Amino acid sequence: MVEDSCCFFSKMASIFSAVFILLSLAIILGVRVLYVIYCCGKPLRRGASQSFTTLIVLGSGGHTAEMLSLLSVLQKDRFKPRFYVAAATDNMSIQKARAFEDSFVEKPGVKETSSQFMQIYRSREVGQSYVTSVWTTLVAIVHALWLMIRIRPEVVLCNGPGTCIPLCVIAFLFKVLGIRWSSIFYVESVARVKKLSLSGLLLYKLRMADQFFVQWPHLQRKYPRARYVGCLM
Repeated sequence: MVEDSCCFFSKMASIFSAVFILLSLAIILGVRVLYVIYCCGKPLRRGASQSFTTLIVLGSGGHTAEMLSLLSVLQKDRFKPRFYVAAATDNMSIQKARAFEDSFVEKPGVKETSSQFMQIYRSREVGQSYVTSVWTTLVAIVHALWLMIRIRPEVVLCNGPGTCIPLCVIAFLFKVLGIRWSSIFYVESVARVKKLSLSGLLLYKLRMADQFFVQWPHLQRKYPRARYVGCLM
């Protein structure tokens, strides 16, 4: 009887110990998440010759056109090397990005551009069933994780394609875990006049983006944490 009581109390002590450890880890993780959210949006560190490894997420059609328009006014010497990522089925965007980078090589005084081009699996193709998209989403997350570990970007630029969500989630988790601090800059598409895209809504509600820009004043009034910058196109 005494042995049974000792065994019972020993098991209860083990359970309470495990629960205490889990609660402690949850509290530490929660505090870290709040700290990251608080620090998001702080200016990038400055330096005389400082450059930032930059990940640029491309989307098909208008998304890529808008992104390249935005990049045309970017300080190329400050944001390099540049890694362009598009969906695995989106060869057109990669071709446009290559042509965009090649245009700088042709300019006088520019020896080479520091850029690489990659493709990533889509979480879900247009028209794909939600059942089969569970598997493809898992594959996309693993692929995105591999890319983020390889690139370890300091800046992530995106403007709406769903391809950016796994990359932004992993970038945010890297900040929480202290692996890499990646500043996420999200520019909502000019086509979004009255409401945010699904990608934009997720990043806005989950507070993952360091800076969130919209191109219409109505959106800024509806989503006050966003910054209105006018039409960029």
